[in-house]
Amino acid sequence: MADITRRLGFRHLRAAPTAHIRHLRGGRPVHQGTGLAFWFRPLTAAISEVPVEDRELAMLFHARTADYQDLAVQATVTYRITDPAVAAERLDFGIDPDTGAWRAEPLEQIGTLLTETAQQHALELVAATPLAGTLTDGITAVRRRIAEGLTGDARLAEIGLAVIAVRVTALRPEAETERALRTPAREQVQQEADRATYERRALAVERERAIAENEMANRIELARREEELVAQEGANARRRAEQDAEADAVRAEAESARRTRLAAAEAEADRLTAAARAEAERALGEAKAAAEQAWLAAHQQAGPEVLRALAVIRLAEHLPRIDSVTLTPDVLTGLLGRLGVGVGNGAGNGDGGAR
Repeated sequence: MADITRRLGFRHLRAAPTAHIRHLRGGRPVHQGTGLAFWFRPLTAAISEVPVEDRELAMLFHARTADYQDLAVQATVTYRITDPAVAAERLDFGIDPDTGAWRAEPLEQIGTLLTETAQQHALELVAATPLAGTLTDGITAVRRRIAEGLTGDARLAEIGLAVIAVRVTALRPEAETERALRTPAREQVQQEADRATYERRALAVERERAIAENEMANRIELARREEELVAQEGANARRRAEQDAEADAVRAEAESARRTRLAAAEAEADRLTAAARAEAERALGEAKAAAEQAWLAAHQQAGPEVLRALAVIRLAEHLPRIDSVTLTPDVLTGLLGRLGVGVGNGAGNGDGGAR
């Protein structure tokens, strides 16, 4: 919608870039084009505003197939006004000079024209096709038929309309018919699901059987290996017993030989020891005899004084140990007196003996 401003009996119009403005005064065009802005007098001006951008038109209509089944067709048509001057002449795009709003409803007229034209071509196609064929390949066929019909329609070209694209979004039968049509497909899907379930179960049973056979084969193989292991262990035990017996015999023989050699060595050692002991005893006796003879010879050659000294030494060796001796003058005097007497007697005896 154009933006109109009032100023002292004049009006100023500013159009959008996607709106074609046609300003007539006295039946002659004064301003014509898109995105215009100008001043005008409302009492002498006739202004039309034609949108030139691409527009979307959604349509929904019902059709009947060749087998008398109702079908809902949902489509969208994209169109554009390519000749706005012609469209302004064929349709009422006039606007109010004070508000800029359309006096009529030109876009609704275009929508009705496009919908009815598209519906006519779609009904002709759907009416000649059974429901199953329409649902199978109907979307492409209906879209192509609507596009060809709208593009070749002379009335649309006369008012400056061009169809850019046609899209058919859905072809839907009635709810009961759709459920009836879905039933075979659902049954087929269910059958496929059941077949897949049975195959899966059969495969599972087959796998379980294979697993059981594999387990049985493994158990048989384990039993066979266990039997071989028992036999090998018995052979090993028997071989170990034989080897132990042989080792025991070797050890017994070695021990017997060792004991024989040891007994012989001990007997030889005893013989040698007895001989050595006898020899040692003989040498010892001889040494003692020689010592006794030497002692006797020494005593025979020694004087009386030496003999008395040796006697005192021998006597001292057999006396008990005396740590300390206390001598009083009386004891010392008597002892010296005795010693003096004894020495005198000895000397006299010695002289007499010498004589």
